[in-house]
Amino acid sequence: MQRIGIVLFALLACATIAGAQIPTSGNVFFGYSYYSTDLSSVDRANTNGWEASVEGKIIPLLGVVADFDSHYGSQNFPGSCVTSLSGTFCSTFSADVTEHNYLFGPRVSFSAGKFRPFAEGLFGVGHVDVNNGVGSDTSLATALGGGLDYKIIKPVAWRLQGDYVETRFFGTTQNNVRISTGIVLRF
Repeated sequence: MQRIGIVLFALLACATIAGAQIPTSGNVFFGYSYYSTDLSSVDRANTNGWEASVEGKIIPLLGVVADFDSHYGSQNFPGSCVTSLSGTFCSTFSADVTEHNYLFGPRVSFSAGKFRPFAEGLFGVGHVDVNNGVGSDTSLATALGGGLDYKIIKPVAWRLQGDYVETRFFGTTQNNVRISTGIVLRF
């Protein structure tokens, strides 16, 4: 019985300490996102979509971020090659692409008047669906970047953000650029 009491006391103490670490301020972001990806060896795809994130502040300069995005567009992929007397000719085909990224990590920021610059390092997974028989794949994803919030009124700001996003779909590394802009609600 004494052991159960000690375990319950320890759990209650840990819960109290953990409760004190819950972020009491932060922000929510949602906006338009442009994404340039090199999913194919033929060329880069310029896709459009959205990005959303939630940040909870742990201490005034450091927060924890959950970042989600989805981008849609088309990409050219290599097709079949035919060799003749006049040379080798390879065809390409276009396929619709949808990519989702689910990223988490730290964000460092500070306020300077109406501006709040920030830098972040995010880690998670990405998933891509490609039609026309190419298939789908899931891989690790990382993002390094930053941005700037401009305060419009006390709880509302406008964000401009840029990130380098690396994925590894279909056994190759993609070097992607994500640029996003939209509304930030602070709490």
